[in-house]
Amino acid sequence: MASVFSMTGYATIQSAIASGQLTVELRSVNSRFLDLTLRIPDDLHSLESAIRETIGSRVKRGKMECRLSLKSETLGATSRLSPSALTTLASLQGEALKAFPEARALSVSEILSYPGVLTSDSVDAEQVSKDVLDALNRALDAFLASREREGAALAKVLLGYCDNIEGIARDIASRLPDILAAMKSKLEERLSEALTQALSDKSSLTPEDVNERIRAELTLYALRMDVAEEINRLITHVNEVRRVLTAGGPVGRRLDFLMQELNREANTLGSKAVAIEMTNASLDLKLNIEKMREQIQNLE
Repeated sequence: MASVFSMTGYATIQSAIASGQLTVELRSVNSRFLDLTLRIPDDLHSLESAIRETIGSRVKRGKMECRLSLKSETLGATSRLSPSALTTLASLQGEALKAFPEARALSVSEILSYPGVLTSDSVDAEQVSKDVLDALNRALDAFLASREREGAALAKVLLGYCDNIEGIARDIASRLPDILAAMKSKLEERLSEALTQALSDKSSLTPEDVNERIRAELTLYALRMDVAEEINRLITHVNEVRRVLTAGGPVGRRLDFLMQELNREANTLGSKAVAIEMTNASLDLKLNIEKMREQIQNLE
């Protein structure tokens, strides 16, 4: 059986890249469409479009959050003081102190935060982009693996419900002749009594007319109450659910449609019920279908 995927998933990885230590965290829950939220540091905002495209090519449904955090290398490894900027700042501070003798001198942290005082080693932007997208794809591998495991478990549950529904349908099919025969006998008796009474009240009906009327009513009743077609369609839809799950891939929307069809047949069977066994079967069918529908909401 090919893979089906849950819309619930989680993965996190860490990767050393040119500009520091990158952490990629992915998580998702149910959603009808792909609803992607990105949380990325300012240094990587230029990659937003590429990140969205990469995720969109591999994930089709789910409310998903992608969080990237970047921890820069230690200060001494990537940054150095700019002598010219320090000279300029010292000159400016000297002039300011002449104008404001009571002012305090700048602290070390204030000096370091002054624009241009710290200069960083140049980083290859193309290499950073490649490193980030490589890390993202590794995170997606782990993320999709978690979704696949959850999807396999859900598929197993759904196949169990398919067995339940087919079992209920076949049980009713095997008992249907006896159910209809019993109801036909009761109806025949009631019709015979009613029409015989009408005949005894100086009706223009003959005994042959009475028998013909009874046969016509019983035939019409049998046609209205026969649920063989509904049972056959139930089994057909169940087999299609199995086929879709076996084929794998994004199955959620197709299964949603099949649940509507299954529910339609279960409702029709209930409306035609002529015995408590059929009513109970209709209720059991709808209960299993509703449980399937709930689980399908978790599938991509």
